[in-house]
Amino acid sequence: MVLEVDSGSAPPHHPAMDRRCFLVTSLVGVLAAPRPGRAQQAGKIRRIGYLDQGSAARNRAYVEAFRSGLRDLGWREGRNVALELRFADGQTEQLPQLATELVRSGVDLIVTWSTPAALAAKGATTTIPIVIGFAADPVGSGIVSSLAQPGGNISGWTHQGFDLRAKYLELLKQAVPGAHRFGVLWNPSNQVHKPSLKVIETAAEKLQVELDLVGVRDAEELESALSAMVGRRVEGLVVFPDGMFVAQKAAILAFVARSRLPTMYGVREYAEAGGLMAYGANLLEMQRLGASYVDKILRGANPAGLPIAQPTRVELIVNLKTAKALGLTIPPRVLLRADELIE
Repeated sequence: MVLEVDSGSAPPHHPAMDRRCFLVTSLVGVLAAPRPGRAQQAGKIRRIGYLDQGSAARNRAYVEAFRSGLRDLGWREGRNVALELRFADGQTEQLPQLATELVRSGVDLIVTWSTPAALAAKGATTTIPIVIGFAADPVGSGIVSSLAQPGGNISGWTHQGFDLRAKYLELLKQAVPGAHRFGVLWNPSNQVHKPSLKVIETAAEKLQVELDLVGVRDAEELESALSAMVGRRVEGLVVFPDGMFVAQKAAILAFVARSRLPTMYGVREYAEAGGLMAYGANLLEMQRLGASYVDKILRGANPAGLPIAQPTRVELIVNLKTAKALGLTIPPRVLLRADELIE
């Protein structure tokens, strides 16, 4: 992995570089991490709390990527580190209670997955270090004061999903040029989603398309909300990244397949599992990066001085098998832009 130091903001996106590099910025302090073989206080087990908005089954790959990153840095479960896992199973309202449980259990550090999980952890402690992940807009959501100088007890990484909302719609429109009405699936319980709507609405105005915005808070609402959207004759769908939606990935993919609805996701695993398109950071790579923040903090670094890491490249994944099933011919401009084609 190539790393570069950045002052806290990602450089402009350049499509021609998408295939060539995966840079991660804002790693001041992390670059100086000790070698993996160096043990941290032999015999002492450091306890890491892991707070996830989604489910254990759906997010297993992300947890394993985090574990792998820890192992590469010399941390072995049962020898010098232990993980305390807490999953909300898509029930966002459970996160504050789960965060409080971790704090009361006396963990040394808390890792979070998603904006709601990060805010729940922040509300539960101002002293235990927190390493955030899968947070779209840490500053705008009130998680940290700035990317370059997070302050307090929090650091970690952002996938910059907030900045990509317009691109989701633009790329989907390019893939389905004849479509003029698009649905947007968002979660009112996710603090970054409501301001995200303004971003995608602005994009819709420029593209001269209509949006059907559907907010879904829990799994029980999902089927009826999507059915109502299809009844209003949407011709494509954008699914915002969210832990609850990831937990319901199979249900969402099954519905859009039955409805023959071209769909864009912000998480590549959807496309790998049969979704038409996905555009976003490689979350498995970012999760391994999160492990390096944990390593640094457990060895004495102050999270307040560790800049929030950002991806400087995002990936476009196109599932050509799904396109064929939908009767779509993906335009060459989209195929040339894609980082990966699934056939």
